[in-house]
Amino acid sequence: MTQSATSGRYLYAVVPGPAAQVYAFKGLLGKPVYTITNGKVAAVVSDVANEKIRPERRHLAAQQAVLKGLMQAVPALLPMSFGIIAEGPKAVQEILTRNHDTLARQLQRVAGKVEMGLRVSLDVPNIFEYFVNTHPELRAARDRFLGANRHPSQDDKIELGRMFDRLLQEDRETYADRVAEILSPCCAEIKRNKCRHESEVMSLACLVGREAGDQAAFEAGVFAAAKLFDNNFAFDYNGPWAPHNFVELNLEL
Repeated sequence: MTQSATSGRYLYAVVPGPAAQVYAFKGLLGKPVYTITNGKVAAVVSDVANEKIRPERRHLAAQQAVLKGLMQAVPALLPMSFGIIAEGPKAVQEILTRNHDTLARQLQRVAGKVEMGLRVSLDVPNIFEYFVNTHPELRAARDRFLGANRHPSQDDKIELGRMFDRLLQEDRETYADRVAEILSPCCAEIKRNKCRHESEVMSLACLVGREAGDQAAFEAGVFAAAKLFDNNFAFDYNGPWAPHNFVELNLEL
């Protein structure tokens, strides 16, 4: 990979080969999108100046549009991260050759499937106060350290914070286990991603079949899982997406 010449190839995804293909949709900067094939796999690319592509909204939107188009055109795809540029066709062929078997196996893993996302968050004014009210252990510690006429030390505050973090992590694991148990029958795989903010209690990536019935079963599973939680929890599911979270590539370059 490099950004030094002027005849690069922007990589969107790897798809099953071997037939060469030119797609109807356009890529970055309105360039044609086509495949460079090698055995059982092919790289989906478009021509681009061999220089860094900035993550501007128009570029991100163009990449997402290509992936959306590919989801309708091919039975499986391995989406690439934003901004990957190879020097030219020869460099793309070299990548495919060196990683051919790994790419073929992963394409088989995601064939006929898409990614659905599920985020669950606590919809409360103050998450610490919510935990104080729902965890007697934390409430007792809060009263001990921060009670009337107390001047808590820095160590007291640190200990209280550590207790809150521990309880939050324990609850996240418990909640995720509960939801994953319900969703497992309608998902080929479920991956737990790191929560992005304190109020978020789980972030799941779910590998689900593409068929309408598979999507309906997943949605029904989400609603069934939501019934296990009270109104302090907000469920937000989204998709379908290309299976970003299920691509495990350490490309040999």
